[in-house]
Amino acid sequence: MSLRLALFSCVIFASSASSAADAPAPVSFAPGLLQTTLGLAAVLALIWGAAWLARRFSPVGSSAGSPIKLVASQALGQRERVVLIELGDSWLLLGVAPGQVSTLHTGPKSTLPQPIPSDATPFGRLLAKARRTGGA
Repeated sequence: MSLRLALFSCVIFASSASSAADAPAPVSFAPGLLQTTLGLAAVLALIWGAAWLARRFSPVGSSAGSPIKLVASQALGQRERVVLIELGDSWLLLGVAPGQVSTLHTGPKSTLPQPIPSDATPFGRLLAKARRTGGA
């Protein structure tokens, strides 16, 4: 009986020693997380650099020596605009729609009209008074 017990304990000891040696080492997520963070930072830096280059070297906009200047622009709808362009000594009022630009008016260069102050109208005076008195 003791021989069987000794043999049985040797088998159990051997199996526990082999399973301890076969156990995987603890997993660390730090290298993968660091690599992912650095990769994301590199991609964001590339996007930022590309946007900066696109703005820096973009042909859109007027240069200081250009005879054409955008004076004003007003949206009329989602895709329609009215644009006031200064060209030399004249102004062009253009209607801009998808695939089409139309001249609405041409005239000599002048000054833009000043906006009407909001308190010049009766409603504007009432609104200004209500703001000063706190609505009472």
